[in-house]
Amino acid sequence: MLEKTRGIVLHTLRYTDSKVIVTMFTEARGAVSFMVRLPRTRRSVMQHVLLSPMSLLEVNMDYNESAQLQRLVDVRVDEPYQSLPYHPMKQTIALFLSEFLYYCLREEQTNPELYAYLESSLLWLDNRSEGFANFPLTFLIRLSRFLGIWPDTEEAQGVLRQGEDTLVPLMLRMDFPTMHLFRFTREQRQRLMQVLNDYYRLHVPHFPELKSMAILRDVLS
Repeated sequence: MLEKTRGIVLHTLRYTDSKVIVTMFTEARGAVSFMVRLPRTRRSVMQHVLLSPMSLLEVNMDYNESAQLQRLVDVRVDEPYQSLPYHPMKQTIALFLSEFLYYCLREEQTNPELYAYLESSLLWLDNRSEGFANFPLTFLIRLSRFLGIWPDTEEAQGVLRQGEDTLVPLMLRMDFPTMHLFRFTREQRQRLMQVLNDYYRLHVPHFPELKSMAILRDVLS
């Protein structure tokens, strides 16, 4: 059945020299994986956007509910980024989010509200020129609400060390417009990222240690 939807690229896996498996979170179907034959030319738009983490796309697909891998008919950029793919810090954040969301959302079904949150958050980051060091913390905290695992303070405090009891209440208050007002030291920000990662690992089945976490810590220090 031919369908048109919007999608965000989360993960690309090389299958053969000419084929890749691309996993997206789509507005209409939730997490969907496609088997895609890449065009021979490296300048192809399809090859570029499918290999770029967190690309915002408009997708035409031949959807079969019984198939594990769907057929991608056509794809084009839905919302072009202005800075995210070219800014080193933003690019590192995007790589981290793509890995995090791939494991977090791979079983997620249709959730248009969640899709809208992901898209609006990415566009917010793309348009921000400064003051976004707390973006990963804020994004992950707000994401938990859409997944039904919003932490209460008591539960979150259970994973903290002595002297860290004020950090989580501060983090829970952050949103995108105000997050630049919250000042954390390098160690505090790294610690909160670890707390959030551990929290998701407790609540999301088969959630692994993330390879991109160490790189993100260095960039946000």
